[in-house]
Amino acid sequence: MTKMATREAYGKALVEFGKDPNIVVLDADLSKSTFTMLFQKEYPERHFNMGIAEANMMSVAAGMSTCGKTVFASTFAIFAAERALEQVRNSICYPNLNVKVCATHAGISVGEDGASHQCVEDLAIMRAIPNMRVISPCDAASTRLAIRAAIETPGPFYVRLGRLSVEGVYGEYGDETEFTIGKANTIREGKDITIIATGLMVQQSLGAAEILKEKGIDARVLDMHTIKPIDTDAVEKASKETGAIVTVEEHNILGGLGGAVAEAAAETTPCIMKRVGMRDTFGKSGKPEGLLKIYGLTAEDIAIEVEKTYARKMSLAK
Repeated sequence: MTKMATREAYGKALVEFGKDPNIVVLDADLSKSTFTMLFQKEYPERHFNMGIAEANMMSVAAGMSTCGKTVFASTFAIFAAERALEQVRNSICYPNLNVKVCATHAGISVGEDGASHQCVEDLAIMRAIPNMRVISPCDAASTRLAIRAAIETPGPFYVRLGRLSVEGVYGEYGDETEFTIGKANTIREGKDITIIATGLMVQQSLGAAEILKEKGIDARVLDMHTIKPIDTDAVEKASKETGAIVTVEEHNILGGLGGAVAEAAAETTPCIMKRVGMRDTFGKSGKPEGLLKIYGLTAEDIAIEVEKTYARKMSLAK
């Protein structure tokens, strides 16, 4: 199957579901990069370029939503989650309005744009805001399903999307995939240890599981596409059945997926855990694949950390 960036899948999903006349799309002068240009071409009367004024865009989105519109507000993650944070919090989430903030170019896989544009804090920020749901799809099909779910579910959403083209996990459209907000998908069964991943780290984690299989370690892999609300039941089940969890995210290990899973495990069934991600550091300019290697986010790097965690589990069991 052809690789596709989740940002492109987002644009295509807007066109598919945009037949609904109540769907409106706003962009902050980045429609070619966020792929909302596809919606603009199909439904020009419902696409608004708000210019390089992200905070204003969020306020306008809030206002439009009070008129019965389902509003998608798009820009880069660094601008959506940080430059426009006050408006997202106070104008969208506080009144619990029907605005879907869809942020592209998240994580270090943005590549050459460097640390100023590599947002590795957004999951932590957004999941801390009351009323906000936080979704991080791993491929084109799950992005399509996430956008459909966001349309069908009233209230604020933050959908994290990437620049880098990625392999498909759920087929071309995901029609045979169950996508439920707040419910993780088990994409590989395993009894020895559980890898919980989100975004493009799902593909890397599947690769790691194959490497571990050759070493006799049977790793379960979960796609935790919803960071908030976190699937507490899936975390508890993984903890009870495998006794160890490794979280993997293209995000700071502080406050993101790792933090959310650790909180859920601590309140249900604590177990041995390891968080793999950006270790409280900024990124740097470089090719996406090279950066993933530098920061220990390749399949090979993940396999090493999982193997260490499994060894720790086994030593403590003696």
